[in-house]
Amino acid sequence: MKLLTGKTAGVTGAGGGIGRAIALALADAGAKVMVTDIDEAAAQRVRDEILAQGGAAEAMHLDVTNQPEAEAVVRAIADAWGRLDIWCNNAGVSTMNRFVDLTEGDWDFNMDINAKGAFLCSQVVVRQMLRQPLDADGVRGRIINTASMAGKRGNAPFLAHYVASKFAVVGLTQAMAGEFGPDKILVNAVCPGYVRTGMQERELQWEAQLRGVSVEEVQRLYIEDTPLGRLETPEDVAKVVLFLASPLANFITGEAVDVNGGAWMD
Repeated sequence: MKLLTGKTAGVTGAGGGIGRAIALALADAGAKVMVTDIDEAAAQRVRDEILAQGGAAEAMHLDVTNQPEAEAVVRAIADAWGRLDIWCNNAGVSTMNRFVDLTEGDWDFNMDINAKGAFLCSQVVVRQMLRQPLDADGVRGRIINTASMAGKRGNAPFLAHYVASKFAVVGLTQAMAGEFGPDKILVNAVCPGYVRTGMQERELQWEAQLRGVSVEEVQRLYIEDTPLGRLETPEDVAKVVLFLASPLANFITGEAVDVNGGAWMD
């Protein structure tokens, strides 16, 4: 039997990058996965990947800042599969600029998706999980938030607004874990480092321009900042999410797990 046989899951921002890797990992472990993204076509492509590999999946559009859409997704999961065991708040964005040049729009964009989106979706998910009976492991549900190394390490150049949003995700994780621990809803986060994704490719361009150096030089700085000596992959993150989503993590809640190759240690 696979680790997540019989479980159901929803993943936000799953059309690419870390979210795609998470969706594929959960499905490979036996979970039925609702793949969601603001880019519905991308979500459908990931769903098709899962189906092609023999897994079970559906896909839906989800703008995480739109709570009625989140309600529709959670309702669809519960109607189709009976309950929602695992929810991954993974959708995230970034922009870069010097602090004095950041705009209110930059701040709102990052905070709305990264922090407010996690709050709005989690509120809907918790309401569903509270209605569910305990599973065989004595758990009602698990929520896993994608935070960031920047949610612990504030000295991230040109990312003050992003840092603030990810610190908020870590704080939200802890607050929810404390409040819903007695209800047997486990809430944790993962804190990736320099992950090779489309988002990072954009950040490399932005940071190179802001520093006045080449993209290759910025990438070299990222690798030098990582004791394990390479950029992180989405699959590195997904493996830790899989652990937190599984019965192996039945007594873990309120944690923000570092998965960054040693770039930040606490």
